[in-house]
Amino acid sequence: MDYKSLTTDQLLKIDTLGELKASGYEPQSIKDELRDNLMTKIRRGETTFEGIWGYEDTVIPDIERAILSKHNMNLLGLRGQAKTRIARQMTALLDEYIPVVAGSELNDDPLQPISRYAKDQVNQHGDQTPITWMHRSERYAEKLATPDVSIADLIGDVDPIKAASLKLPYSDERVIHYGLVPHSHRCIFVINELPDLQARIQVALFNILQEGDIQIRGFKLRLPLDIQFVFTANPEDYTNRGSIVTPLKDRIDSQILTHYPKSREISKQITIQEARIKEAQKANISLTPLAQDLIEQVAIEARNSEYVDEKSGVSARLTISAFENLMSAAERRMLINKEKNTHVRIADFIGVIPAITGKVELVYEGEQEGSGIVAHNLVGKAVRSLFTDYFPKPDERKKDQERTNNEYKDIIEWFGEGYTLDLINDLSNDAYEKALRVVPGLSQLVDKHHKKSSKADKLFLMEFVLHGLSEYSKLSKTGLDTGTRFKDLLSSMFSMPDMDDLSEDE
Repeated sequence: MDYKSLTTDQLLKIDTLGELKASGYEPQSIKDELRDNLMTKIRRGETTFEGIWGYEDTVIPDIERAILSKHNMNLLGLRGQAKTRIARQMTALLDEYIPVVAGSELNDDPLQPISRYAKDQVNQHGDQTPITWMHRSERYAEKLATPDVSIADLIGDVDPIKAASLKLPYSDERVIHYGLVPHSHRCIFVINELPDLQARIQVALFNILQEGDIQIRGFKLRLPLDIQFVFTANPEDYTNRGSIVTPLKDRIDSQILTHYPKSREISKQITIQEARIKEAQKANISLTPLAQDLIEQVAIEARNSEYVDEKSGVSARLTISAFENLMSAAERRMLINKEKNTHVRIADFIGVIPAITGKVELVYEGEQEGSGIVAHNLVGKAVRSLFTDYFPKPDERKKDQERTNNEYKDIIEWFGEGYTLDLINDLSNDAYEKALRVVPGLSQLVDKHHKKSSKADKLFLMEFVLHGLSEYSKLSKTGLDTGTRFKDLLSSMFSMPDMDDLSEDE
């Protein structure tokens, strides 16, 4: 009988050691198992890691080489770079089911038992030893490294309750309560944020990685544990909280560097894939591609900002949360106005501010500015960065202010005559359109450069122009409690404060 050719149903009907032997089953280490299944996927041209964008030519090939080399690995990178997600997806490279001695707490292979219990079962029952089948989804264990993790958590400890209940002396290995690592025999075991693990705990992993020996309170056990170790670490932790001790680092075969998306398009794919957007939101709220680009550009601006801690990084979770908040801001406005549908506006970006302030670590200068101001400035910089992708750069027209072919002339002059425009965040669809169309030349400018755009997209672009001109210092933009006020730049610079403001300052 060819074990490899058996169907899942045929496998699950095998329930004794004798039947397993007859099937032609041969023990295989987890690293060989991962290697063989990866080779099969590569030969078939199948995707190794689903939903991992931007790593096709960098991180994933490194991981595949590490698996083919049967290496334990460390994924090193800033937060929000899919390190844990990659580790969890490695279970897809395992066999669907593997045989286990029934009742074994260490997932013993029936032909290569390592625990006292499994060995006793095989010696006692022989070919009638009962076996069960373990699904690959159960062959994953994960531990977040924190300063309070103990040797007992990872390796094990003597259990006095077990000794008393079984009436065993403390010299008997059956009194041992095994920790997470022995329980992960024949599994993938992940330790997240490895530098946070105390040095003395890291030392306990030395022999497990190399020789398979473990020591628990005087017991020296030879347990040939078969584990695929995956560690994750953040470079920031090396200086701020701890480090990986050199002997342990030396025993981790491959260190793989992760990174943030290298393009806005890749980042957008990740955001759309991960954002939890309800079908009702998708159906009732239209979204221009520019709004999505602005979300991604905010993260890019944050990663380059002098106010944001570069070593801490800016997680991909920022754009995911920001996108969810953006859609929810539009949905809330739609509900307030009792409308059946709407479209996202620049004004809805007020909703992404909480997603930014909670996801960026500020340096001293950023703390002085305040997280709210920094978040608003990042949105403004995103508008400025993308503005010239849609409209001419205002600075290039500076010398043409008096010429009739200045594309922004009518808009700027209207505000220069003393007019102001208040865009309230929760305006109804009709009121929003009416407010924008008050500004002369605004709709004509959008029609000229984006004639084929939908009505909703044109309205978004009209609002985008006002924010863009503000970022290029052509208009003044002031935040209100309920929205944004646009007016002439010079008049705002020379206008006197209200007497009420003066009295408050005094």
